[in-house]
Amino acid sequence: MASTNSWTHETESQVAAPRMFRACVMDYHTLAPKLAPHIIDNAHHVEGDGGVGSIRHYNCGSAVPFNVVKKKIEFLDVDKCEFKYTIECDGIDMATWNIKIKPTANGGSVAKVECTYKGANGKDMMLKAKDSGADMFKTVDAYLIANPDA
Repeated sequence: MASTNSWTHETESQVAAPRMFRACVMDYHTLAPKLAPHIIDNAHHVEGDGGVGSIRHYNCGSAVPFNVVKKKIEFLDVDKCEFKYTIECDGIDMATWNIKIKPTANGGSVAKVECTYKGANGKDMMLKAKDSGADMFKTVDAYLIANPDA
């Protein structure tokens, strides 16, 4: 029987929290394939309007240990920059991700990602997913800094 495990990752950014949240959460399905196709090859809505209960389908790139991921939005508070979703993918029985992006005193932000997962191959897969997620935050951060009107 697979055990339940978790990890937490924090990433600081020079970008303001609402702008980082919009790019990393609300626009992720369109921005990720453009900025990091090695992480997300393409994405589309399966159902919903992008709010709670919506499901998105992602075809993953070579840097991610999954071929396909279905992401269901469980909680979304745009004003507080908080987001929770569950994923379905091969090798994972269950995975829940919580993302909170908070403002910092210098006008930037800090993103805290917490993931809880269960699955026979879950640990190795989810640690690779953690690395891909951290890479994506850095990529989005650099893009937003280089493109202040984006």
